[in-house]
Amino acid sequence: MKMLVTFGQSHVHRVNGRTFDCNCVARITAPTYEEARARAFEIFGRKFCFTHREEDYLDNLHYYPRGIIDVS
Repeated sequence: MKMLVTFGQSHVHRVNGRTFDCNCVARITAPTYEEARARAFEIFGRKFCFTHREEDYLDNLHYYPRGIIDVS
């Protein structure tokens, strides 16, 4: 399953040379939503806003000018 992670104004992260902030959405792929969410906490700590199932959130991507960035 694919999960999207959104960030607040002060949530800026550098992961593997990529910047994640409020202008993009991070995509985490895992077997279950719970595992994907746990991975979000491993990568970003507690500094992110929300997690969403990708299929439920695609209509909102116009709010994120940098689009979806895969977390590898």
